[in-house]
Amino acid sequence: MEWLLSNLGTIVVSLILIAVVALAVRTLIRNRKNGRSCCGTSCPGCAGNCSQMEVPERFKIKKK
Repeated sequence: MEWLLSNLGTIVVSLILIAVVALAVRTLIRNRKNGRSCCGTSCPGCAGNCSQMEVPERFKIKKK
């Protein structure tokens, strides 16, 4: 019992991290099953690399 009380903070933080990771994995699995890729779009035949996708102008790196 003493060990549990002395490590209570570490245990609580670990449980929170495990819950966050589990929710992230669950979301990724659901998205994959629904046909969405990692970028959030649902391009037909998408392999997840998005090299064929048009990049909006605001995200492009401006060369000087």
